[in-house]
Amino acid sequence: MGRPDKPLISRERAAKAALDVIDTKGLGSLSLELVARQLGVKAPSLYYHFKDKHELLCEVALCILRDVRLGSANFNDWEQTMIDLCVATRRTILLHPNAAPLLLDVFPRHIFPRAYEFWMDKCPYPAEYHLMVLEETEKITYGSALFAAASRSRGIAPMPDLDQRKFPALTRAIRANTNDEEAIFIGVLKIFFAGVRAAAETDGKASPVRPR
Repeated sequence: MGRPDKPLISRERAAKAALDVIDTKGLGSLSLELVARQLGVKAPSLYYHFKDKHELLCEVALCILRDVRLGSANFNDWEQTMIDLCVATRRTILLHPNAAPLLLDVFPRHIFPRAYEFWMDKCPYPAEYHLMVLEETEKITYGSALFAAASRSRGIAPMPDLDQRKFPALTRAIRANTNDEEAIFIGVLKIFFAGVRAAAETDGKASPVRPR
């Protein structure tokens, strides 16, 4: 089906409508027809902006990522700024738990490379550490967000009820924990960055970054 000669809607408006559909009906229920109905137009109007459903889904993912709000960034404390960015990203994804799996399908680094370029350009570590930092902060952030989103959208508890006689170590760990999910997430990031710093110092490439 061809595209109309003139757009009846904007690309951004269509993506927001698609996100509304996903939020209310689930990712699997999304169709161009439902999005068009949400916008009050016919489905062919969407083809002016999107050649297919996948292209629309990429724009939905961008819509989510563009909503991440960091606030003020302190580049003299890059580690803390990155932690704040990861927390803001996780929180934004969890506003749309039904849409979270979409980020595995489209790969954020493929659709939003300028953001990755910006943060890597500011990274104070030696260049050979940059890709490791990118890989792990991305995996920690999106992995945590996806597990939490699945827990919320499906009503599954983060940890199962365990028989302490069969699982004594897990039971002790759960009872000893005093942090919520976000605090655990932040703790993991801090441990990761501490490890990067330690590795840089061991290699004789001391990091200029120190934790607050």
